[in-house]
Amino acid sequence: MKLTKPRLALICGILCISIFPILVKLRLTPGLISAFYRMFFAVTLLLPYVLLSKNFKLPSLKFTLLAMLCGVLFSSDVAVWNIAIQDSSATQASLLTNLSPVWVGICSFLFLKSKPAANFWIGTIVSLFGMVTLVGFSFFMELNFNQAFLFAVLSGILYSIYLLVSKNVLSQVDVLSFMTISLLASSVYLGILCYSLNQPFTGFSDTGWFVLVLQAVICQLCAWLSISYATQHMRATRISLSLLSQAVITSILAWLFLEEKITLQMVFGGIILLFGIRITFYDKTISLKKLFSK
Repeated sequence: MKLTKPRLALICGILCISIFPILVKLRLTPGLISAFYRMFFAVTLLLPYVLLSKNFKLPSLKFTLLAMLCGVLFSSDVAVWNIAIQDSSATQASLLTNLSPVWVGICSFLFLKSKPAANFWIGTIVSLFGMVTLVGFSFFMELNFNQAFLFAVLSGILYSIYLLVSKNVLSQVDVLSFMTISLLASSVYLGILCYSLNQPFTGFSDTGWFVLVLQAVICQLCAWLSISYATQHMRATRISLSLLSQAVITSILAWLFLEEKITLQMVFGGIILLFGIRITFYDKTISLKKLFSK
């Protein structure tokens, strides 16, 4: 029962971030400025609360800098992913970004003392096969190896580094303080970047502004407060792989609100993907030697 709350928080976070690709596909604002306002509006809402409730605790200089680094990494991930979605298909961008479990596993294996268990690698392979089935094998014949492709891959790498660094920070810093510092760093970093690239800060429709606020409240605050809490209590490899399930939820939302079709192949792929994630939550570690022994 100890892990019930973190798992519920993870599920809540995944549900909240699953609407993000749908909002980005509306193309109501440029990708980079959308990322800025997602962070800016989120910290504008969070900062008064943590200060008035006295829930903000300034960590040591080391962990303050690491939390700021997390803000830069995460905002860079969101920015390049937004651009990748708007410059290519959302399917291609989502698929390449969701390679992050592979990067998390590789980085954990190379740099961390706690190595990924066999459950993680088996679950990753199964989940990625489910992801491929979900988007369709013919999709890979139409991949465009352009700037959007590179940005989507970069997004996955940044995402994986963020998860590993934030796992380290959250072992010493509470969630609200971590989110406040990282969001402040994200807002300043993206604000400077948008200004230097002459991005428009105004001139959007009422619907565009509403979507920006929705991204900040649902996709940033609700989602990442929940996921950060889960990250405190669960392995980063398990978190990264579980986030793949957003592809299934996003497909359902696209069917409901964007009238995109759901085929039997997509349903089958989604089931395989979720089964792969379930493998990583299997309590007993799977032994590769026993698995492949006669």
